[in-house]
Amino acid sequence: MKKLLLITFLSALGYSQNNPNPGYWQQHVDYKMNVDMNVKNYQYKGNQELVYTNNSPDTLKKVFYHLYPNAFQPGSEMDVRLQTIADPDKRMVKSFKRGNEDVTESRISTLKPNEIGYLKITNFKQNGTKAQTKVVGTVLEVTLNEVILPHQKATFTLDFDGQVPLQVRRSGRNSEEGVALSMTQWYPKMAEYDFEGWHADPYIGREFHGVWGNFDVKITIDKEYTVGGTGYLQNKNEIGHGYQDDGIEVKHKRKVKNLTWHFIAPNVHDFTWAADNEYIHDKVIGPNNVELHFLYKNKTEILENWKKLQPKTVELLDYFNKTVGEYPYKQYSVIQGGDGGMEYGMCTLITGNRSFGSLVGVTAHELAHSWFQFVLASNESKHEWMDEGFTSFISDLAMQQIMPEKPGEEQNPFESAYANYRYLVKTGKEQPLSTHADRYDYNMTYGIGAYSKGEIFLSQLGYVIGVENLMKTLKRYYYDYKFTHPTPNDIKRTAEKVSGANLDWYLVDWTQTTNTIDYAVKSVVNSAKTNEITLERIGRMPMPIDLLVVYEDGTQETFYIPNTLMRWEKPNPYGNLKRTVLKGWDWAYPTFTFETSKKGIKAVIIDPSGLMADVDLNNNTWEKK
Repeated sequence: MKKLLLITFLSALGYSQNNPNPGYWQQHVDYKMNVDMNVKNYQYKGNQELVYTNNSPDTLKKVFYHLYPNAFQPGSEMDVRLQTIADPDKRMVKSFKRGNEDVTESRISTLKPNEIGYLKITNFKQNGTKAQTKVVGTVLEVTLNEVILPHQKATFTLDFDGQVPLQVRRSGRNSEEGVALSMTQWYPKMAEYDFEGWHADPYIGREFHGVWGNFDVKITIDKEYTVGGTGYLQNKNEIGHGYQDDGIEVKHKRKVKNLTWHFIAPNVHDFTWAADNEYIHDKVIGPNNVELHFLYKNKTEILENWKKLQPKTVELLDYFNKTVGEYPYKQYSVIQGGDGGMEYGMCTLITGNRSFGSLVGVTAHELAHSWFQFVLASNESKHEWMDEGFTSFISDLAMQQIMPEKPGEEQNPFESAYANYRYLVKTGKEQPLSTHADRYDYNMTYGIGAYSKGEIFLSQLGYVIGVENLMKTLKRYYYDYKFTHPTPNDIKRTAEKVSGANLDWYLVDWTQTTNTIDYAVKSVVNSAKTNEITLERIGRMPMPIDLLVVYEDGTQETFYIPNTLMRWEKPNPYGNLKRTVLKGWDWAYPTFTFETSKKGIKAVIIDPSGLMADVDLNNNTWEKK
């Protein structure tokens, strides 16, 4: 036991945060939970002890807990949102005919009492004394019996009764693929308090934000069920189920009705698990001796793909380690469960009845979230594009590397993101990326904004400062902000420090407005003495311009027009071509004119890389008739 505690302590030392922002602080939690799951009625009972450390400069008079399972009840905010949004998530509604009428119905609205989700809290105490609590939907409001002063601790204890909902979204029981338990967002979870105050958002359907801390969790469940999830299993030789050390006989496994699984998870901000009585459990050792666990249903039709997935996951982990920074934990579990793909601490839940390419693709995306959200823990509710967009960027690069569509040919891995974004602009329904995740008018608007426009934030940043500087920025960002809660300004400042460019204009226009980029080749005038090229800025958002000129004799030349807001010039991305750096283009001027050599011009192309998200490509090229 002493050896185990020492290993846990030493491993935790590697998780210390060193956010470079002056005065940065973050709260800390230490959870101890015991939960007893009844696999017959899908109800569970538990108790929780939480030691809360107030690292803020503020005196706290209240605290708030998330009670996520309460969302899965008729009349909840999540239910009402499904009934009122124009394009509800198809996984969460039922569509059918009522006479001649097409009807869409929220699946939550028809849940029976034994199918709903709930989390009921009793016996809540602060430092051994009862505190006043109030449940408001998916939030528990606690009025403290004594304030928590800056840099002081408080111990909260409570009992909870829960019921796992019939699966509607992410968490739940009896998924369409037959997985018994997807236990996500299942426990009373302390809300985050940071420099902006409390983030006690109701659970309506979007993303999450959690407090960094340590989890000590014991799960008692029917002996036939295999469990996987967040953390390190402490009693693997007692539990078995494929976890035990080689050559060790599992004792008493068949002599008891239930088994208790003991997990410890150091320095995470969530704890998730899944369980099923038909799971196959495979283990593969990945880079840096990270244990990669695979838990999936024993179904003939999926076995081959899940076996083939395992070496690909090793490749993915290696790619992310080298491209962003080393994965800091010693285990990661890929688990069949949930209703699509969703990331959690040290694990992901994904649906398993997929083609091989789809299975690798969803694993790539969810594994990438371990960097962009579960180590770089941005506030998903307020800055959803920072986790979904950045994850999409790095996972698309990874897929190009390990699953090339046409070996030997370079593809543009971001092509679909640009197409999605241009489609969104044309709909006229775009909202700024600064919109809270729950406040989008359409799921489509949220999805394309968070995933595609968020991905373009990085790919286009490669156009603005150069791809080499972009990749250095990602590594520096990871190193500086891991195990903290970075904000949009942090990725911007990191790129500025790496490149030397001023980038405030980029962050503001791309994420806080719906300003678009639209540049055009307005005119090309050939004469015996010179050639005059005039460009036009039609959209509001300024950019630096890479321009390719193709001459009639077959030669090519590039011109770089700096964006004067950057106070900087980009290194030449086309080293094999002559480049001329022109004077800067100030934003207030709608046009920019310059002269080239006396050679006749055959074509002029704005941004030959295709990385600038110009919304109208039809006016980006001029060709001599």
